[in-house]
Amino acid sequence: MSSYKYFALDPAGKKTSGIIDAQSEREARQIVKTMNLTPLKVHLTNNKKSKSAKINYKNLLFATRQISTLLDSGVTLDETLQSIAKEVDNKVLSSALHSVRDEVLQGKRIDVALSSFPNIFDQTFCSLIAAGDASGNLSSAFNNLADYLEESAQIRQQVITAMTYPALLMLFSIGVVFGLLTFVMPQIVDQFVRAGATLPFLTRALMTLSEHSFLLLSIMFAAGTTTYLAYKKLNQDPQIAIKIHQKFLKIPLLGSFFLNAEVERFSSIMHLMMKSGLNLDMAMEQAQRIIGNKYIASLINQARNDLIEGKDFILSLKAAKIFPSLFIQLLSSGYKSGNLVFMFEKVTQYMKQEIENKRSTVLALLEPLIIIFMGGMILVIVLAILIPIMEMNTISLG
Repeated sequence: MSSYKYFALDPAGKKTSGIIDAQSEREARQIVKTMNLTPLKVHLTNNKKSKSAKINYKNLLFATRQISTLLDSGVTLDETLQSIAKEVDNKVLSSALHSVRDEVLQGKRIDVALSSFPNIFDQTFCSLIAAGDASGNLSSAFNNLADYLEESAQIRQQVITAMTYPALLMLFSIGVVFGLLTFVMPQIVDQFVRAGATLPFLTRALMTLSEHSFLLLSIMFAAGTTTYLAYKKLNQDPQIAIKIHQKFLKIPLLGSFFLNAEVERFSSIMHLMMKSGLNLDMAMEQAQRIIGNKYIASLINQARNDLIEGKDFILSLKAAKIFPSLFIQLLSSGYKSGNLVFMFEKVTQYMKQEIENKRSTVLALLEPLIIIFMGGMILVIVLAILIPIMEMNTISLG
């Protein structure tokens, strides 16, 4: 079955459009007529391209905020989706929203329809909308999601801005070192060789590195690609993925950063889902699907199973001995007092501050480390050139 985009007139004479699934163009026209519309134009859509294409984050944020506003104003879901699909400038997003509307009209849940476009509406987006739909508070879910997307966009922009200078400095450093090794040093050392000077070990080592620099880069690229492909392959096995992701949390410095980021993500999603009206059990089920680290996701799933069995799920999280103590204490307090939504919000705020502090510390150390690395490499290259000169002067004065 193929997707067809139609342009038609409604009974009031207004132009409307949408996307429907049909076996042929003739069948598509018949479907449009059964919708009490007069078809003007019906043609195949590039639906596969829409499902694989990505869109700008700002376009998605704008559409989400507008959907929230219209739903909150009492506009029906299908009318809202149709209106926003016509209003957005991005053709891929417009086509996706038309498809989502058509699937909703055919009886599908909106989160299921959204999941047909994973490159546009990710797991987090679909899970939060599923939570709002299940609780009967879809407008609030879209509003909370828009807030979440806006905050995520701000954090992303801050990280990009903060990383721009270190990244440029690193690229410049690598370029300078590569240029000295590839173009400058061979010409100078060649003069020493013609003069019959014996090259010291450091100079010979750097010359060997210079002569095989492209080979070394190729080997490094091949090794990196092989490692990545092997990781992707192993990550398809759930049990192996859990073990690999558990190792990630033990990496010095980075491990704690990964853990804090996942805890913040979990707390933020839990807060939004429970705020939208979803109960604790269903919220944990949706949240553990969004967690990127499979080991942490398995721990949350185990805690959810304990909750279903009537046990204290906080004890299960505490037994893992990896979560921050404040995280456990706040959740325990909120669970006993029946105020988990507020506590998840507090955990989110605390973890965001912790992540920001660590990010600032890493960035503050990164810049001088790059400068030291660049200076050290240039010093080694300069010594490799100066040592033969000094030795030749010693021999000539000798």
